[in-house]
Parts: sequence; structure tokens; C-alpha cells
Amino acid sequence: MAQVKVTPQFRRLCDQFARILGGEHEIVEGPVCFVSRPRKLNATIFGRRSQSPLVRFQLFSFESLDRSGRALCLGETGLFQNQANRLISNLQKRGITVTALHNHWLFENPRIMYIHWQAIDNPIEFARKTKESIAFLG
Repeated sequence: MAQVKVTPQFRRLCDQFARILGGEHEIVEGPVCFVSRPRKLNATIFGRRSQSPLVRFQLFSFESLDRSGRALCLGETGLFQNQANRLISNLQKRGITVTALHNHWLFENPRIMYIHWQAIDNPIEFARKTKESIAFLG
């Protein structure tokens, strides 16, 4: 992968973004600040317990930062079907656009749904709004 040129300001912003969300971060080509956070989801797929990051990680990012400090901010998490409406409502109340609700897997128990959301926002504000919205998930 090519060396990513990142300003010290972008690096500090990414560090703060990750701290608020409680995850590990890296800066990838773009630059894109990418944060991942593990979540406990006690579920099975095909009757087998899964600890795969594909199942249980929450993902967040920001990129395309403009001069006013706003960026394209994205989020995704898996959750149980009975938690979906509450998260959608929490995000929408904070001005965040919910873009998808769908499953990734078949034959999981209980049913795991995945929600994706986006906003053009200050990354720190987006991180705070997201953290408030997902807090009930644990």
C-alpha cells in the first residue's frame, strides 16, 4: 500500500474520533480515518458460535474533510433485530441519515441485523452523536 500523507491535524482528529468511539484506529489511503470497535454478540451461525470481526465489529470512518471542518462520516454496526428500531430512531433524532438495514448472514440465532449510517458533519460531533446513539447496545 502507498505511503499515506497525513497532516498532524488530521492525525490528532483521528485520535480524538477513535477515543470518543472507544475503538482502535488507523489512517488508510485517502486519507481515511478508520475506527473499529469489538462488540459482544452472543449468537450462532449454522449453530456455531462466531467471534469473527465480520460479525461483531462496529466500524466508523471519516474522510474528505473540508475547510469548514466537516467530513463524510460513516458508521455500521451489527445488532439484534429487536434493537434496530431504537438505533434508527436514536440516529435520526441526532440528524444522522440511516442508509441501510439488512442481514449479512443466514441461519444465525438470534437474528443479527446490520445498520449503516452517514452524515456530512464535524467528525468529533458525529462521533459524539454516534456514541450517544449506540450506548444502549453496550
